[in-house]
Amino acid sequence: MTTDSVTVPTAVGNPLDLFRLDGRTVVVTGASSGLGDRFARVAHAVGANVVVAARRADRLEALAAALPGTLAVAADLAEDADRERLVAAALERFGRVDVLVNNAGIGQKMAVEDESLDWFRQVMEVNVTAIWHLCKLVSPGMIANGGGSIVNVASMLGHVGSAPVKQAHYCASKGAVVNLTRELAAQWARKGVRVNALCPGWFQSEMTAGMESDEGSLRFIASMSPMPRMGEAHELDAALLFLAGSGSTFMTGQSVIVDGGWTAR
Repeated sequence: MTTDSVTVPTAVGNPLDLFRLDGRTVVVTGASSGLGDRFARVAHAVGANVVVAARRADRLEALAAALPGTLAVAADLAEDADRERLVAAALERFGRVDVLVNNAGIGQKMAVEDESLDWFRQVMEVNVTAIWHLCKLVSPGMIANGGGSIVNVASMLGHVGSAPVKQAHYCASKGAVVNLTRELAAQWARKGVRVNALCPGWFQSEMTAGMESDEGSLRFIASMSPMPRMGEAHELDAALLFLAGSGSTFMTGQSVIVDGGWTAR
């Protein structure tokens, strides 16, 4: 705060508290494997009430069993009714949604000549439309409760092309997520809802399965990236908590790119 043009520093508590989510309800989509599973565990570890969603009910139930108090909602996010059911279930159990982590996404390596129109539409439905819809569904409650945080998991490939790894559908969808994030942030900033994008680089997931052990893939990453390796799952933890929690209260519409310097080239 300022008094007579002299800056008076605010009291400093424990800075680690900025990364806590005690009592807040966090919804994580795409939580049945990979980064989504990790994000759910991280949110739970810092005190959040967690709601996990994905298509594979057996994996969700196993995750929920490992995280006491967690609600598992089996849902196909390509279906608008399932998206509505997910938010309704979270509100019924916890009464509010404070943080939405839009992590679910699909993609495959293929040349654009081999992409079908149906496949492109399916990718856009899951990777873009579902995010738009879930943001829209949680926003009224967040606004009524005085605010909230939405973390859209995009990709560094929302900022640069991926070739020679060919996946035009994926790059198009993640670029759309990045700019959707900016627009929603601009619309809701004065209503207390922050919207930011977390953009991982090459991390192990179902979509990158095999790259971590394929010599050609590892050489490709090593030759192209300033940090010549894939990221490890824990290297997204702090970025997620920063965007989700109180540490980023003056930040919205931004992309946090965690890519080992890939996009800095």
